[in-house]
Amino acid sequence: MYPEHLVAPMREDIASGGFKELKSANEVDLVMTEKGTTLVFINSVCGCSARTARPGVKEAVLNSEKKPDHLVTVFAGVDAEATAKAREYTVPYPPSSPAIALFKDGELVHMIERHHIEGRSAELIATHLEGVFEEYC
Repeated sequence: MYPEHLVAPMREDIASGGFKELKSANEVDLVMTEKGTTLVFINSVCGCSARTARPGVKEAVLNSEKKPDHLVTVFAGVDAEATAKAREYTVPYPPSSPAIALFKDGELVHMIERHHIEGRSAELIATHLEGVFEEYC
């Protein structure tokens, strides 16, 4: 577990993009029962999360005409229970952080794993997500 003073700015960064933090398994289960589209961002302390994933996902949401109905986040390495539950919903994909998953009526329709984030720019991630939102939202 990472100390809260270290992760607080990272929590605030994604929350500033309109994402609601989920900190328990029950909160994750509850959001997955909601109708519509749900974007789950699995946050991380790593550099690729800070440089590209968080800025890319926030840019996509900001710039898209079609947007997910629900924006939520869990923090890997911090909120273990919520992260483990969120990862149950992303099976068959292996655990990955950062990661971005889009669900429609509780069903996984698109997954961006860490290896799709590393080495890519925030702009490229945003453009990719904007296309995903156009298709599913």
